[in-house]
Amino acid sequence: MTDDKIHIVIVTYNAMPWIQKCLESTLPYPVIVVDNSSVDDTVDFIRNHFPSVTLLPQKTNLGFGKANNLGIKKALELNAKSVFLLNQDAYLIDNCLDRLLQIQRSEPNYGILSPIHINGKQTKLDSAFSKYVKDTQNSDFFSDFVLRNAIQTAYDVPFVNAAGWLLSEKCINTVGGFDPLFFHYAEDDNYCHRVLYHGLKIGVVPHAFLIHDREDRKSPKIAPFSQQYFDLAERKYKLRLSNINKSFEEEYSRIGKELKKVRFKKILKFQWQKALLVQKQLGRLLQFKKQIISHRAKSASAGRTYLDL
Repeated sequence: MTDDKIHIVIVTYNAMPWIQKCLESTLPYPVIVVDNSSVDDTVDFIRNHFPSVTLLPQKTNLGFGKANNLGIKKALELNAKSVFLLNQDAYLIDNCLDRLLQIQRSEPNYGILSPIHINGKQTKLDSAFSKYVKDTQNSDFFSDFVLRNAIQTAYDVPFVNAAGWLLSEKCINTVGGFDPLFFHYAEDDNYCHRVLYHGLKIGVVPHAFLIHDREDRKSPKIAPFSQQYFDLAERKYKLRLSNINKSFEEEYSRIGKELKKVRFKKILKFQWQKALLVQKQLGRLLQFKKQIISHRAKSASAGRTYLDL
């Protein structure tokens, strides 16, 4: 069974290792691909082998969130009622989308529904996904399967990554799209914050599966006080400050105190260069303060936020 009121949106960037399997797994649903200026053969391959796909090639890399927003907007123009966001390295299994849609119809309070993510070899849960359903995120998920308890329709979680999200019509009309404050990474965390703020739920649906075909790699070590270190810290600060479920003033003060404490320790150790770098981070915090306050106000308003591209 298929539903033409749903469109699948896939953002690609140099997707040749996965795109054939990915698109084959979506058949026969309508698909929109937003390509972020790939330098491999992704665009030509899609044009030649999947002519029914609505292809939106970009001249520059828009980032994950903004590219998805473009795809969502196009889906709405094509009269989609709900949208499924799918990673380029993920493949739907069996009737995954049909099962998600069935739950969405019967449980309209879910803004996001996700299938269970399994690894590329189909032997285990995707390692990152397993953290989203661990005991501290949902106390029933693992226990129900191991102890053979009654399986729930969906398991509520505060976050699941956007490798496979079914967004309801209500969610799109209330929460909108991704915040362009985040170019790559953390945009799905921020979106989940906003979903919960607007009174919708996030759920993982058992017996609906997708393959997330990525390497199980450990996060690389980042040298303290390197540029990468500060870039990561800035992204984390932006995520914390943009969380509209928390007080901006309290979080801003807390981050400021954290940085000043680090700066003070470096001064005591006569590590002037590192102290100066922390001072620059404090300056950056002040620079994007107004921007985050503006984005928080926009995110707190119900509507198709960030989809006015």
